[in-house]
Amino acid sequence: MVLTGGPGAGKTTAADLFRREIGDRVVIVPETATMLFTGGFPRPQAEHHEEAVRSAQRAIFHVQRGLEDIQAARYPDRILLCDRGTVDGAAYWPDGAVDYFAHVGSTHERELERYDAVLFFETAARGGHGFESENRFRTETQDQAVALDRRLRELWSPHPRFTLIPHSASFFRKMTVALGLLESLVALTDG
Repeated sequence: MVLTGGPGAGKTTAADLFRREIGDRVVIVPETATMLFTGGFPRPQAEHHEEAVRSAQRAIFHVQRGLEDIQAARYPDRILLCDRGTVDGAAYWPDGAVDYFAHVGSTHERELERYDAVLFFETAARGGHGFESENRFRTETQDQAVALDRRLRELWSPHPRFTLIPHSASFFRKMTVALGLLESLVALTDG
């Protein structure tokens, strides 16, 4: 399963809460971009150089795939809960989704098929109240966060098990809805 959505939407928080609730039945695949950027990998901006953005997104794609494959091999009887997925990079790619998938050697359809379910967390920036993130590598403005949220939703919504978790003025309410949906999906895979 993949948890995705715009910046500051609550994906990482939901994954951590769910892992604490469900325990050994779930394995978290952490957000690759954050892993790379916190490890010293440079975070290029489109205004710096588009080729640098392309290089970063190719690296993120391949590391994401590798992390998912490693965790699937290590824990074949557990549910993988991915904090973002391989489709996400297309939203950041300067030349659009078709070009992105060609450059990473895949297709949009093939990458969607990697996931059994998609829970899309709408960014708090869409609520017009501003958004906060504890991730210091999240540098988007509110308008950029809304635009990314829209592009990500367009990319993920064709998935047959796409579920939108809308922004809520109450973060607690949003997490309650998300955790309930995750629990239902886990129950389906257990049954």
